[in-house]
Amino acid sequence: MQARAQARYVRMPAAKVRRVVDLIRGMPAAEAQAVLRFSPHAASEPVSKVLGSAMANAEQNHSMGVGGLRVTEAYVDEGPTMRRFRARAQGRGYRIRKRTSHITIVVGEQLSGGSMGRAARRTASAAAPASPSRAAATQQPATTVTAASGGSESAQGAAPTAAKKVAKKAPAAAKAPAAAKAATKPAKKAATPSKQATTAATSGSEKKPAGKAAKKATPTASAASESAASDEA
Repeated sequence: MQARAQARYVRMPAAKVRRVVDLIRGMPAAEAQAVLRFSPHAASEPVSKVLGSAMANAEQNHSMGVGGLRVTEAYVDEGPTMRRFRARAQGRGYRIRKRTSHITIVVGEQLSGGSMGRAARRTASAAAPASPSRAAATQQPATTVTAASGGSESAQGAAPTAAKKVAKKAPAAAKAPAAAKAATKPAKKAATPSKQATTAATSGSEKKPAGKAAKKATPTASAASESAASDEA
């Protein structure tokens, strides 16, 4: 059973009224009245009036106890906006918007908890002992974690044995690159000429022009000797 009350065309913006309505949504009616009484917002007064009207409707029309009521629904709709203008300099006018809102509050009987507030219900639920099913559910992940850790330990134990097998096979694999390197070394030496060969080639090339010059020089010496013999005669 629920009772509702509504205030229409309240001369307040809906955004400002929603800040107050959000405070009391889901609260017991008596606690919501206390919150609105000490709230500093200007919208607390019309919201408090609507809440009191909803509680009176529940008591008079539906014969519900005021102590067991709770604010089940509370929302604010935007109403029509009245437009006004303020005269400004040079014949201009600034627009003024006077907004309105519709406040609706629905109260109903509390199903459980009586007049207990939200904070009290939270502390009670935190202090309540956990059920056996929940305890079993919380213990199951621990067993799975231990099993997973045991599996990881076994995997870690198997890793060194595999490493040892690989290390045993490694010398045979290391010999092949060494043999390949040894086979490639003579080829590199043969491909690169030695310093002695280069020096011999250069010395041979230097000697050849000297021999040619000697051959060219011998005819001139024979011609000189012939000329000297002719002069003696």
